[in-house]
Amino acid sequence: MPVGYLVTVVLATLIAVCCLVRVRGPRPLLWFSYRLGLVFNELPFLALYGLTAATVLAFAEGDIDSAAARVLAGLALLPAAGFVVVARRGMRAAPVVAAALDEALGPGSATRRRPPLARILLRPVLRRRADVRRVGDLAYGDAGRRNLLDVYHHRARPEGGSVLIHFHGGHYDQGRKDTQSLPLLYRLASQGWVCVSANYRLRPASSHPDHLIDAKKVIAWARAHAHEYGAAPEAPVFVAGSSAGAHMAALAALTPNDPAYQPGFEEADTTVTAAIALNGWLGPYFDDDPATSPAHLARPDAPPFLIAHGDLDELVDTTNPRALVTALRSASAAPVVYAELPGGHHAFDLFHSFRFEAVIDGIEDFAAWVQAEGRAGRGQTGR
Repeated sequence: MPVGYLVTVVLATLIAVCCLVRVRGPRPLLWFSYRLGLVFNELPFLALYGLTAATVLAFAEGDIDSAAARVLAGLALLPAAGFVVVARRGMRAAPVVAAALDEALGPGSATRRRPPLARILLRPVLRRRADVRRVGDLAYGDAGRRNLLDVYHHRARPEGGSVLIHFHGGHYDQGRKDTQSLPLLYRLASQGWVCVSANYRLRPASSHPDHLIDAKKVIAWARAHAHEYGAAPEAPVFVAGSSAGAHMAALAALTPNDPAYQPGFEEADTTVTAAIALNGWLGPYFDDDPATSPAHLARPDAPPFLIAHGDLDELVDTTNPRALVTALRSASAAPVVYAELPGGHHAFDLFHSFRFEAVIDGIEDFAAWVQAEGRAGRGQTGR
């Protein structure tokens, strides 16, 4: 029995199981499953490539020379089939996102695009683009490295772009600005957007509302400085976030210009044009105060929202984002796009995968609709 090949098949089977199901149980098991799914649920091709290479090598070296070894090689087909299923689930995100857009914004709101196959299959972890420049570590506050942000803009610096601000996740006690949703930031920046990704103060040294105050400072900074990188003087400002960052983005969108969260910069404009929440925790903060729940803050003048969540998210059950969707749709006439992604786990926004590319396509269509409605509204006001 080829021991090395046996270990490979067992590991591949374990990875496939963690990707295919939402693991429940003790916290160590949950986190183990989460870590495996973090990469391979979005990039099952990597596991399939490795398993195929190990099988070919085992045959080439003559290790499959017994009945037991041949049975093991046959069993390798099981995790291989599992990875195919995982990949097909990722591909199903595109029609789901399109249907969510059409439902919330009207038929024909989604634009069908071909996924970038070469990038997804061959270089999914390479997120940089030659036509985008990153300006790093700009200070927006006085909290040291936790009050630094990065700006992504097109190298040609075309004028008139919109602004996207992104906040990273990490349970409010970890994470940094240059790790999450980078495929989104680079895609939009390549199209003339000015994208901002910011650090913010973390627990336990800081707590609510410190994080939200930092978010407001970033919005104020973007309104004051984004034009230096190509944004329009009165550019639409979209706020987005992943996991805990989605919680921040939602709170910021639903507390515009609230002086309680703008100490020392009360006069700054912290309104946003729309909000985007990816795999977000959208309930109350750790103190369980209802006032820290975005659903509690839903208001008639809430901006449009796009919320994308995996139906197999290990850390945040789908009941959590659904509660915010219901609250927003009840309180406001602004559209709420909710896409529940088949087979999606937590943190699906790290790589160029079929799933996240489909979500980025949806964000582009959502932003185009929001901006078109804004232009139409200004035109009607002018008449």
